[in-house]
Amino acid sequence: MTDKPYCVELTTSLLERLDVIEAFLQEVDAAFAFDTLLSELQTIVIPNLRRFPRIGRRFLDNLPQSIETLDRVAALPSGTSETIREYLHGDYLMLYAVVDTEAKVYLLSIRHHRQLSFNFERFWSGA
Repeated sequence: MTDKPYCVELTTSLLERLDVIEAFLQEVDAAFAFDTLLSELQTIVIPNLRRFPRIGRRFLDNLPQSIETLDRVAALPSGTSETIREYLHGDYLMLYAVVDTEAKVYLLSIRHHRQLSFNFERFWSGA
């Protein structure tokens, strides 16, 4: 446990992914689930990350198997393997970065388990 709570910030990419999830849930007639997701982010996920920023497992502990993805992982900034973590909550997988020097957690992205993979290029290109 950390001495003081970390600040949790929502990134632009996370907010965009929430829009995609909302559209996805509407398509599958589960729009009610989006309100539940937003509520649980506010009442469960963010408080957990504030108190326990390393609650999620390190994302790069399980290296990908394709050569293309391994090349992209190798090109990530130094220290990324310690910074990026994954948090599983219900039907959702979230990626976040812990920055100890700022006492901050940045929520980077979120996916419903039935959606495709994460777009790492976007995280580091500033797009």
